[in-house]
Amino acid sequence: MTFSAWLGLLAICCLGAMSPGPSLAMVVRHTLGGGRGKGIICAWAHSIGIGVYALLTLLGLAVLLKQAPMVFNGIAIIGALYLAYMGVQALRSKGGMADKLAAGESTDALTAARDGLAISLFNPKIMLFFLALFSQFVMVADNMTGKALIVLTPLVIDGLWYTLIALVLSHSAVLPKLREKSALIDKLSGVVLILLAVRVIVTL
Repeated sequence: MTFSAWLGLLAICCLGAMSPGPSLAMVVRHTLGGGRGKGIICAWAHSIGIGVYALLTLLGLAVLLKQAPMVFNGIAIIGALYLAYMGVQALRSKGGMADKLAAGESTDALTAARDGLAISLFNPKIMLFFLALFSQFVMVADNMTGKALIVLTPLVIDGLWYTLIALVLSHSAVLPKLREKSALIDKLSGVVLILLAVRVIVTL
């Protein structure tokens, strides 16, 4: 892979990571509920899911799934249902950040990691992103270094971006204000997750 090709890959990965959506909402929720550390755990768990999709694209499995509509649609439906479930839980604040804060509890590291990984793995839109914009770079990854860059670049960029978000939101001047709005953030997160689930279903 040439340096110019890698720069193109880097630019696409940055744009993809910075696009607002349910991933951002999830990192915000866990930063709010558990502080900086839990937000960073959520961020890097999410990035592992991104790395998995990058690896699938590299191996050609993502293309294979796209060519097998029933398999692809089945995965998309399961993902949409899980996103909808997470959204409903957030709307009801059952175990949500607002309830945890009211009870004086903190979100745990395992939950932060689970939610971060799930929000990337169960989002079929990420698979479509890799298929549409990422596959072109697979063609020029003609050695092990290039293939490693294909997987590591989106993983590291995603992790760094959401780590930055967690660091900013956990600042002493910001976090208390966010916690005052915890119930609203729970509701907004729920709406975003449910809308994404609906969008996945209607576009199948």
